[in-house]
Amino acid sequence: MNTRNSIEIVRNFWREVWQAPQNPHAIDLLVAEDMVISSAGIDITGRDAFKKWVIDFQSKMLDADFKAVEMFQSADGSRVVTRWRLTGRNNGILGTEPCGSPIEMIGTAIWAVRQDGLLQHNWVERNALEIYRELTPAKPAGEEQRGNL
Repeated sequence: MNTRNSIEIVRNFWREVWQAPQNPHAIDLLVAEDMVISSAGIDITGRDAFKKWVIDFQSKMLDADFKAVEMFQSADGSRVVTRWRLTGRNNGILGTEPCGSPIEMIGTAIWAVRQDGLLQHNWVERNALEIYRELTPAKPAGEEQRGNL
């Protein structure tokens, strides 16, 4: 019978890294050296690259407030799914101009948890396109074409 509570392992990651006060350096203790995050159609491989990605992401959102909405794990504890909500203010997220506008990002994260409790892989889906559209003003029809003439 599995006694591993992988939900607590992931909950600890969220608490340490994403909830105030955010501490991306906790990644050094919580994820595997060869950790992979698959997000926005790309894989970021390695603990150091992942930590750099987190630090960069966090710098783009002011007053961030992270909440795990719901979590559950597979029967063997090897996977944990989290539905989450992150709110804050825009400081250049998704390549947009920093403007301080409110942001609400929602998503799902699936974590692979190793037997030793280290996080191995994270697959993330989030409402990035909707946020990008909210933060970038629509251009009048044909404006983007005029610049290319």
